[in-house]
Amino acid sequence: MIKKTYQYYGILMAWFVSICATCGSLYFSEILHYEPCKLCWLQRICMYPLTVILGYAALTEDKKYARPAFLLSFIGLGIAVYHYLGQKFVSLERILSCNIGVSCKTDYTNWLGFITIPLMALTAFTLILSLLWMTNKKVS
Repeated sequence: MIKKTYQYYGILMAWFVSICATCGSLYFSEILHYEPCKLCWLQRICMYPLTVILGYAALTEDKKYARPAFLLSFIGLGIAVYHYLGQKFVSLERILSCNIGVSCKTDYTNWLGFITIPLMALTAFTLILSLLWMTNKKVS
């Protein structure tokens, strides 16, 4: 039952996650005026097209249109992991390549001591990848 739900509605749920992540990103930058760093821009480059790609795939109910979403989500996940680890671990902070503009080490949000903007992006990319993976699993 749950497998069938994910198979039929997984792309729609992934689209919802991408919409929430895009709106959250725009909220932080346009409403709260948090200037994004270089790595945040790269994550946005991966997330924003997902809203269009997954929206089209969900509305046409054709899974083949969601295939590019795997690649964008995987790249975005890698960037988010790199950003979060560099932000949270002092020994890894010198790996961050932000020397111009806003530092990638800047914590605009640090809820509960570990929830930062890169972690939110990491979570969104992980959810999207998981939902797309479950959507393509065969139902037995």
